[in-house]
Parts: sequence; C-alpha cells; structure tokens
Amino acid sequence: MRYFFSLLLGIALGSSVSASPWETVKAPSQGESESIGTYNNGCLAGAEPLPLAGEGYQVMRSQRGRYYGHESMIRFLHDLSKSVHKLELGQLLVGDIAMPRGGRFSSGHNSHQTGLDADIWLKLSDRPLSEEELIDVQPLPMVHIKQYKINKKNWGDKQALMVQLAAADERVARIFVHPVIKEQLCQSEWTDRDWLQKVRPWWGHYYHFHVRLHCPDGDSSCKAQPAPPPGDGCGAELASWKPKPKPKREKVAKVKKKPKAKPIPPAQCLALLRKTSEGLK
Repeated sequence: MRYFFSLLLGIALGSSVSASPWETVKAPSQGESESIGTYNNGCLAGAEPLPLAGEGYQVMRSQRGRYYGHESMIRFLHDLSKSVHKLELGQLLVGDIAMPRGGRFSSGHNSHQTGLDADIWLKLSDRPLSEEELIDVQPLPMVHIKQYKINKKNWGDKQALMVQLAAADERVARIFVHPVIKEQLCQSEWTDRDWLQKVRPWWGHYYHFHVRLHCPDGDSSCKAQPAPPPGDGCGAELASWKPKPKPKREKVAKVKKKPKAKPIPPAQCLALLRKTSEGLK
C-alpha cells in the first residue's frame, strides 16, 4: 500500500518518484475492454493486444509494448488494414496505440491513454518488413517542414486515400495530420467531403497520422471531446496555421519555467494501478 501511495504522490506532483508507473505494467487487466477518463488523462481496462502482423499490416517497434488497445480500436485497425490491402495501397505500418493498461507515457505522448488513439505511418511498404527492420523503421517525411510545403516525392494518392478511408469510418472522431497534409487533402477533388471535418491540423504529424475513436457505446466512464467545428476546415481555420514571419527581437534571458503538475487520473484508474502495484510487491 505504501508503494501505491508513493506512486500516487508522484503522479499528483509530477515529480520523479516514478516517471510513469503505467510503464511498469506488462499485462492488461481481465474483463471486457473499457476506456476510462479522457484521451490525455485516463486508462484502459481489459485491453486487447493487436497481433504483431495480420492481413495487410505490421506492428512496428513492438519491443516498446505499446500495441494494446480497446477492442473497438483493434477491430478498427483490422478493418482499415483489410481495406488498404484490398485496394493494393501497400503494407500498413502501425505505431503506438497504448500500454497494457493505458495511462500516461513518461515521454512521447500526452494522449494514447485510453486505448482509443493509434498512430499509423504514411509510409507504405510494398512488402512485409523483416523483424529487424520493424525494430527501427525510419520515418518517411511527407512535408518539407522549414519550407512549409508538401514533399511531392513521398506524398501521393495512396497516402491521401488511406487517410480518407480512416476518416470516413463512423467510429473515428478525429484524425490529426500536419497542416500541410490537411491542405493537400483540401485541394484534392472528392465526391464526398464530409469526412474532411474530422481531419484536424496539428504540428508534428508530418510522417504519420493519428487516429482517435469516439468513446465506445456503454463505456460510461469515457469522456468524449467536443465535436470538431462545422465545415471541412479548409478555409480560414487552416490558413491560420501557416507560420507568419517573426519580427526581430532583442535577445532576452530565458526564464526556466516550473514543470506543470500532471493531473490526477480518475479514481477508477488509480484503483486499476493499485491492483497492479500490489501485484508487483
């Protein structure tokens, strides 16, 4: 019990008592899948592992143990990979989903805590990768970051169609991509453009896209985000993301900011973590 309270204190204060106790958990809890809390402050009960390889997909960097998700996410990834495979777009490469019981990563993600977020790389392989290649797959940038323009050598119709397939799925709440990728999708001619509302611009997503599912039916402790703004998001909203020239400023000494305390997870998550910590004694 003392161990658990030290973990709780570390979470509440954002201290180094434990970078993230969730990362010490190596197995999901028993029972049906249930997402608890918010995407960036929650956990996952009854997680399912995504098999490391299946029809049309492979899991990358499996040694990190981030291939667990809510059963609805696992089903979604199987369905998407089958569609991608059927259209002969290439081999789907799946990145981080969540840890065995969800929760906060020590670095890399603020979300991915409830098993309803997954990263899918925009790099499409024309063959299954070897185990050695999957351990350290190198990203394929779709955007020239400094020039704020698309990398035409790497971005193409296959990538656009893959994003469209994912966004058109009714289970999907949002998809995050770099603003330049959103711009490319907006400029393409689509018979149906409703799905573009779900595609949200966000920095960093220049070589992968981040899929976020709605809270599953019946998961009463899952806290949903508000719906995206109406419209396809291709007008003034998207233009506002374009970097503006920065005025020259005199150098000012930087003040070191105090790290913000991490929010305390929901009580159900703390109980899930306590069961784990008691098992580790």
